[in-house]
Amino acid sequence: MSLINEIHEQPQILKQLFSSQMKQVMEIAENIKAWDPDFVFVAARGTSDNAGRYANYLLGAYNQLPLALATPSLFTYYNRPPKLNHALVIGISQSGQSPDIVSVLEEGRRQGCQTMAITNAVESPLSDRSDYVIDIMAGPEKAVAATKSYTAELMAIAMLSVCLAGDNQRKEELERVPEWVAKTLELDGYIEKFAQRYRYMEQCVVVGRGYNYSTAFEWSLKLKELTYVVAEPYSSADFRHGPIAMVEQGFPVLAVAPDGEVFDTLKDLLVHLRQDMQAELVVISDRKDALDLAHVPVELPAGIPEWLTPMVSIIPAQLFAYHLTKAKGFDTETPRSIRKVTETH
Repeated sequence: MSLINEIHEQPQILKQLFSSQMKQVMEIAENIKAWDPDFVFVAARGTSDNAGRYANYLLGAYNQLPLALATPSLFTYYNRPPKLNHALVIGISQSGQSPDIVSVLEEGRRQGCQTMAITNAVESPLSDRSDYVIDIMAGPEKAVAATKSYTAELMAIAMLSVCLAGDNQRKEELERVPEWVAKTLELDGYIEKFAQRYRYMEQCVVVGRGYNYSTAFEWSLKLKELTYVVAEPYSSADFRHGPIAMVEQGFPVLAVAPDGEVFDTLKDLLVHLRQDMQAELVVISDRKDALDLAHVPVELPAGIPEWLTPMVSIIPAQLFAYHLTKAKGFDTETPRSIRKVTETH
């Protein structure tokens, strides 16, 4: 199974996950609501950490749950974990193997918290330390760069949010995600062609905001691990606070700017970058006024609610990273210096 095959598997995986796991997630959500946690504490690394960034926005906006991302070294090397008073402690990990993520859930249990694993490995050390397990059902992911497990983690987080809120309208919206992902995958040939334009790119920035702050980080990560481009992710707001000074004529800026509450601020940045700074823009959006500013526009399907756009907007980003890797002559399946399972402490 190759990376491009795994990218194209995503509609079916997301559809299967929604249909087969929703009942289980509803039962988990009922138990969590009965326990009524004060906040959510998420431990993750790498791609799964970016899924945690999505959870930060989603659980805060729709479930009024404050969320903190763990610093696992406090639990391992420093042995000075924070107080997790009445927290729901969630570990997100494709493999469920990383000792530092497992240690956070162990400490959560020791402090009397409820624990949950969102994982592709229901028989793993992480699952063993969890009161609840959501199986993301991504199947074997052979390519080192995570793609289908990432969108499945996002889907699991969205299912949990919907079930905690008891929101049937959002449940119906969520069920359409596989359809939107399949439509977006039709851009594969177009993206393969324009990736050649960036064959010699050595550095860039990736910007997003709100729910797609996670997409900016995940797109950046895929570029780093596959193409070895120095790709720095930013919130569009943070980017204005200093880093924008690095932009000069022709500097590549990759932007995720779908319609939603933060669109206007992103568009203002894109206008400034294109008209005043002559940056080179790749824009993923469903808004014509944003796409018109791009040197390379990447159009998303219309009508996707903002809270669901990260599951769809990452698809062209994955395709771009894959095709740019090939254009640069690198191996898409086994990037240098990294392995599929990284067991940090």
